[in-house]
Amino acid sequence: MEVLPNLCLYLTSVVVISLSGVMMPGPVFAVTVARGYKDRDAGVLVALGHGVVEFPIMFLIYLGLAQLLASSFVRSTIGLVGGGMLVVMGLAMLRFKEDFPSRNPPTQYGSLAGGIVTTGANPYFFLWWATVGATLIMGSTAFGLIGFVLFAVTHWSCDLCWLLFVSTTVFKSKHLWSHKTHRRVFGACALLLIGFGAWFIFSAL
Repeated sequence: MEVLPNLCLYLTSVVVISLSGVMMPGPVFAVTVARGYKDRDAGVLVALGHGVVEFPIMFLIYLGLAQLLASSFVRSTIGLVGGGMLVVMGLAMLRFKEDFPSRNPPTQYGSLAGGIVTTGANPYFFLWWATVGATLIMGSTAFGLIGFVLFAVTHWSCDLCWLLFVSTTVFKSKHLWSHKTHRRVFGACALLLIGFGAWFIFSAL
């Protein structure tokens, strides 16, 4: 009978810790804002893309491979390649900003692909999982396989709810934005992607 209260307490801690990380502005947030301008449900697709990278990572850690994610070689490789991809995405968004609102956001990355790219390009995402995330997963093992499954679903649901909230908020409030506000928002998202990309590259060198 004590298992259920302990499991509920554990999952509550997962929600709190997960949201503290999910709600921090970063590449995933930036692409969600940009996509949310045209699609209210873009956050769902971005979250699915995020999950394409995240669920295998969680499973690997569950199998005991957290040290691989903490490897300096892995993080450096991800930082160089991923950082370059984020810079390219940011530059494309800056070019879009100059022509806004005469055309749609750059389409080389859709919402799903954007979620995959901005997640997989972030070496600190993998470091978080190798440290904080691994600790949470270790806690889930006290409840067996079902505990791990509930952890994975709960954590990803936090991503889904937050990103859907962001895209829905952007979509519903865009009519209140002035032309200058539109350009500033997309410019800020572009600079966020470029800034993180440059930081990842610099950190990898």
